[in-house]
Amino acid sequence: MIIPIRCFSCNKPLAHLWEDFKERAKKDDTKRVLDELGLERYCCRAMFLGHIDLIEEIAEFKKD
Repeated sequence: MIIPIRCFSCNKPLAHLWEDFKERAKKDDTKRVLDELGLERYCCRAMFLGHIDLIEEIAEFKKD
């Protein structure tokens, strides 16, 4: 849904990097983008690579 604020394993802040990652990953190699953003740990990299952004799709279904 929404990228977590911090990594579940190492507690490193991640959320502020998500928008930059999305835009840069469209243009460049994903590995290079993760390296440039400073995501060196496997747990943080997995959080970004395994995340599926569904917030726009979920927002269509409002609870009455």
